[in-house]
Amino acid sequence: MLDPIYITISWILLRWHQLWDAIGVPEGVVLGTNWSWILAIIFLVVTVRVILFPVFVKQIKSQRAMQALQPQVKALQEKHKGDRETLQKEMMELYRKEKANPLMGCLPMFLQIPVFLGLFHVLRRLNPDKPLDKKTLYGWTVDQFDSASVAKLFTAPIAGKFGSSPEELAALGADGTTVKIMAGILVLVMMGTTYLTSRQMILKTGWAEDPQQRMIQRLMLYGIPASLLISGAIFPIGVIIYWVTNNMFTLAQQQWVLRKFPPPPSAKSSTAGKTVQPAKSGGLFGRGKSAPSAATQPAATKVAAPKPGAKPTSQKKGQPANQKGQAAGQKKGAPANQKGQPANQKGQAASQKGQAASQKKGQPANQKDRPAKRQG
Repeated sequence: MLDPIYITISWILLRWHQLWDAIGVPEGVVLGTNWSWILAIIFLVVTVRVILFPVFVKQIKSQRAMQALQPQVKALQEKHKGDRETLQKEMMELYRKEKANPLMGCLPMFLQIPVFLGLFHVLRRLNPDKPLDKKTLYGWTVDQFDSASVAKLFTAPIAGKFGSSPEELAALGADGTTVKIMAGILVLVMMGTTYLTSRQMILKTGWAEDPQQRMIQRLMLYGIPASLLISGAIFPIGVIIYWVTNNMFTLAQQQWVLRKFPPPPSAKSSTAGKTVQPAKSGGLFGRGKSAPSAATQPAATKVAAPKPGAKPTSQKKGQPANQKGQAAGQKKGAPANQKGQPANQKGQAASQKGQAASQKKGQPANQKDRPAKRQG
């Protein structure tokens, strides 16, 4: 069922080997390495990545779309807090409406899995003791099969692996210690570059607000590199070369894309921008205190604002005038009112008919006022 994948991978690998051999790359061992086969594996990666470049562009666009939806996702999380089932339905509806696919970020990796498995199967078969009919499977010739079976990277055969049995190592004519050292170093490099590719993207785009997306990010950042420590023991050295080369290609490609098309502000940065806004008005007041806005000022403060041309109520000269109007309800104003009473009574007396009648009636009132004047 997987024969078409094996045939395709073998065809690409053999074409690159023939090209480097025709160019003049030494077929024999130089520095303990058969460079024509190593370069064939490296350029197998280049071929696959060029084919998958449109998918990589879609991955970046999907990540941008997911970032743009982070505020809405956060709002849904607040709205349906505690109701996980409803939250998942609402988010799936949001993704469908906005044509965003949370799984698009992992699509390039998923598409490379068949290539990885195909190369793993092809390199695992490399054994000079294989029958002739097995050597010619997937478009190989006997000479190509025998040449690849003894191909080495710094004296370690590319078909060998960290967990190779003594019988397998004897068939490949390899030293077990050399194979384990080279395979162990490559596994560590494979783990490190796998971690760096995920970390590079997360540092540029930030952690997702969506729990599913965050879980995928954590899986890619920590889970996959950790799993390689165990699974790397069964990978042939040629497969590890493919994986490391693929990671290096990914690091360079992501760096170029993220520099040329920087990600938009994420939900996290937009939230941080809201908290920074009050600091703009409070910068003049020092120590993070913001200036009071018109909406937060007391109503009395607004009423007491002086009008153009009006005398300030806070001046000392204006206080007596205000006190005269308020003296009826204050004890301190009583003497001022009592002083004003005789003048008012004199004015009333002048308007009355007949001086005699006014004098008789005014004498008791004046006598009553005299104690008040003395008291004042």
